[in-house]
Amino acid sequence: MKTPAKKSRVRHTKLSCATVILVDGKIWTGNAKQSETEALAMSGNRILSVGGSKEILKLRDSKTKVIDLRGRRAVPGFNDAHLHFYMGGASLAQIQLRQSKSAAELREALAAFARALPENEWILGGNWDHQNWTPAVLPTRELIDGITPHHPVFINRFEGHMTLANSLAMKLAGVGDDVTDVPGGEIVRDTRGRPTGIFKDAARNFIERIIPFPSDEKILSAILTAQEHAALYGVTSVQDMGVLGLHRARGMRRVICAYQLLEKRKQLRIRMSVHLPLPEFAEFSDVAGYCSERLQIHAIKSFADGALGSSTAWFCEPYSDDPASCGIPSDELADPERMYSLLEGADRAGLQLAVHAIGDRANRTVLSLYEKLRRRDRKRNGRLRIEHAQHLQPQDIARFSKLGVTASMQPYHCIDDGRWALQRIGERRAKTTYAFRSLLDTGVTLAFGSDWFVAPLNPLEGIYAAVTRRPLDGSQPDGWVPEQKISVAEAVRAYTLGSAFASKTEHIKGSLESGKLADIAVLSDDIFKIDPREIRNAKVDMTIFDGEVIYERA
Repeated sequence: MKTPAKKSRVRHTKLSCATVILVDGKIWTGNAKQSETEALAMSGNRILSVGGSKEILKLRDSKTKVIDLRGRRAVPGFNDAHLHFYMGGASLAQIQLRQSKSAAELREALAAFARALPENEWILGGNWDHQNWTPAVLPTRELIDGITPHHPVFINRFEGHMTLANSLAMKLAGVGDDVTDVPGGEIVRDTRGRPTGIFKDAARNFIERIIPFPSDEKILSAILTAQEHAALYGVTSVQDMGVLGLHRARGMRRVICAYQLLEKRKQLRIRMSVHLPLPEFAEFSDVAGYCSERLQIHAIKSFADGALGSSTAWFCEPYSDDPASCGIPSDELADPERMYSLLEGADRAGLQLAVHAIGDRANRTVLSLYEKLRRRDRKRNGRLRIEHAQHLQPQDIARFSKLGVTASMQPYHCIDDGRWALQRIGERRAKTTYAFRSLLDTGVTLAFGSDWFVAPLNPLEGIYAAVTRRPLDGSQPDGWVPEQKISVAEAVRAYTLGSAFASKTEHIKGSLESGKLADIAVLSDDIFKIDPREIRNAKVDMTIFDGEVIYERA
């Protein structure tokens, strides 16, 4: 991993008495010079020293809290490089449809949820997945209209790029049979040309524009719920890719205000890197550049395409199961010159660039935009990122390294997509899908995340996915494209130091070294030693944030 010398701003703490000491553990530091140690001392919110238990215990006094790890594995606090934090917290109170195994199960769960709600209240969330059904056909508004006559419904497929509306929601939005598609979006229609209720990517705006905003109290509550959820999994830092949807700028403004309020109240108990929406980044000039140990606002998020599951990921060649379609570029990329102009403006403003790209053509296009930016200013080191980087042409993998682009990836998607992706893209293209091994071998920095609310937040699920690549349905026990597997240490590094590098904070976190922030996850099992297939069953026994235990498993 390349780290500019000027960023090595680790605070070398003067040795003094420790406030908290961990002893008798297996501590993976992430520091190549001393990767394994037995004990660690903290002074306030910083790491004081690491070493052997006898040596570290010399730093205690009568007030020092000593925690005996009893041989348990400890790692740096996990840093989720890509999620939607507020939306994840909000989703925990919404209807959950991910486990529905059929259209009938979805209908039954939705009916029960609707019966418990006051009339006219919107039903949102959902995260359904028709790939769990036999046959795997998209749901329609006719499926749900009869059970939701008094509730507008807009429930998303789990990846967030395709949403099902009922007829009431469409009526309230003024969407009739004569509605037309928009750039960057698609409305699915039946054989008579009528909308089925499925709206993809930018077409979702037809419905989203009328959905009422949650109150400030609900936003704060969702963030606090998300914090508690993150602590369960040893997640101490997150990189928030923002609010999705038509009103993302307005929504993100209110979420940022909530983050700032919680920080002021000393209730923000997670480190947050916030990404602003590219088209509206200039509207955030009053907060852009804000930076503290718990909250930084210095990056943007853009979109180049949609998602594989919605058939809106943009490819160089047609889908194997739909020869008439290569997917679609996003509404932002529909005008490449305007998108480049916005990226250049954000870059000049000192904001870090992160662009969502899933299909191989989307990734290639973003790499070309980045190349153009770097030709303009070769000296600038803005830590360019591509979010997801799922499907790559082999010749484009080296371009990540050449341009210094971080691949911000979510390995859980690999074992999810592995159930059905081959029918979409075929064997040849699958060889460089979720190309963890190829990217690492080319010198690219990997930053791992979850994409929560889209996928589970638990980093141990992601590490399991990167190491085993075993699809969720058990169809390929040796792994889907097994040559792209990586080691446990490489996966943990991508979830810690790699993610810190991606947000330009590796000088203060990502590894357990003297002077860095005291954020630590203590695990129930030694994931470096157990059968990799058992990693997803391991638990987080303790989460330490800012030198304090904020979660301990009973």
